[in-house]
Amino acid sequence: MHKVFASPLRYTQGAGSTRDLGNEMHGLGLHGPVCIIAGRSARELLMPIWESVFAKEGRAFQVHAFGGECSRAEIALGRAFAESSGAAVIVAAGGGKAIDTARAIAAEMQLPCVVCPTIASTDSPCSALSVIYTEAGVVESIRLFDHNPALVLVDSEVISKAPLRLLVAGMGDALSTWFEARACMRSGAQNLRGGIATRASLAIAELCWKILVEDGTAAIEAMKSGEITPALERIIEANTLLSGLGFESAGLAAAHAIHNGLTIVPELHSFYHGEKVAFGTLAQLLLEKAPNEEIEEVLGFCTSVGLPVTLGQIGLSEASPELIFKIAERAVIAGESIHNMPFPVNAELVAKAIHDANETGLNWIRNQA
Repeated sequence: MHKVFASPLRYTQGAGSTRDLGNEMHGLGLHGPVCIIAGRSARELLMPIWESVFAKEGRAFQVHAFGGECSRAEIALGRAFAESSGAAVIVAAGGGKAIDTARAIAAEMQLPCVVCPTIASTDSPCSALSVIYTEAGVVESIRLFDHNPALVLVDSEVISKAPLRLLVAGMGDALSTWFEARACMRSGAQNLRGGIATRASLAIAELCWKILVEDGTAAIEAMKSGEITPALERIIEANTLLSGLGFESAGLAAAHAIHNGLTIVPELHSFYHGEKVAFGTLAQLLLEKAPNEEIEEVLGFCTSVGLPVTLGQIGLSEASPELIFKIAERAVIAGESIHNMPFPVNAELVAKAIHDANETGLNWIRNQA
């Protein structure tokens, strides 16, 4: 089996980088009309800049209002709009679900995709996949595409204006990267591109974890003060670039599968992807019987930045054994990434890991009080 490393053609990050969008696209040979798939906050924040940028180029652009869920229906609506606008380039602006929707539209139309995240809450921007949800918010499928984005442009100034909770949620998503990559390395599992991990992807995944530990709390303080500091820039990079390259090129394992299981519970839909992935990471560590020192390091990091370590912190304080087992059953369906773990996994083992992770988190909080 070949080693495969996937990445966007170009990644650009910095304060005010949205103003360079036209130049970046021109330099990559991306010409013609643009269709922007954008969430409400992105439209409110960036519309004046887009108007200025594309006016200088004399480039036509139109904006489609993203409806909020990356569903088959939403993708169809966006594609119809993009086709009617004569788009030659699809630009995604907003959070993870808006980006996933735009990426699916670009893939279906065989057009280049430019990704402009306005929050650093997930590691999806650099990847060549979209997570598709039902209209009820339950994970339905994962679509893999032939091409990564042509450009990922991250405006640190825009990210710094987003709610702090979103940055923290991004740290939760990034938290899983090294531990899932390590599990895939141990099992020899394929990555999301159908190959095996390069040493570069494993190094990137591990670096992602180290940056979270070293800079997480300092980045939070920077967000609170409204400053764009080196620590904040490094966390934005870890959440977006390092975690994105790491998960796609090194692989996913139990943490994300447990997240997918958690999506069957409607009460959890108000919690962010990364918040649920953080708890899934703790459950993965319990599932694989990781050393206590490592589990405590993860618990310490999570509590220092405000990530959940118990079911109650993601809205399930009264979870019954029956509900936990249903979550576990969804996590182990055929084709789920949990089967990349280096040992056989079934619903009974996962239900126990979820229960044990919750108890471990509760004990940690009590001992820290």
